[in-house]
Amino acid sequence: MATPEVRSCGFLIFDSPARREFLLMRHADRFDLPKGHVDGDETEMECALRELDEETGYLRQEIEIDPDFRFTLEYEIFSKRLRRRAVKELVVFLAHLRQRRDPVCTEHAGFEWRAWSPPHAIQANTIDPLLAAAADHLDGE
Repeated sequence: MATPEVRSCGFLIFDSPARREFLLMRHADRFDLPKGHVDGDETEMECALRELDEETGYLRQEIEIDPDFRFTLEYEIFSKRLRRRAVKELVVFLAHLRQRRDPVCTEHAGFEWRAWSPPHAIQANTIDPLLAAAADHLDGE
């Protein structure tokens, strides 16, 4: 695949260290993770943390980031910004809330805490491979 022209970063957020549920944000037509496009020269982690704050209200000090998990996936999209098809790279980090609280939705129609019971069938091209990789990672702990 060609060099990615668009990059999006975000988090797979669990409700607690026990990882009983994970967070999905409700869009009009689908569920997705709290994530978004990299701005300027920000790092992947800076982007993921900014998007997490913007979309959920969760601050860095409210989460514990797993330092050993970084999921990447490349796929084609139609970029509204570029006005053409482009290769997108998705980067997702894994974290859990230090203390569970529901997100404050500012950019989405709502949210859902989904039970962690792999395998999952949510969004075949992006979320399902991420959740499979997370399950493999967590089983190895």
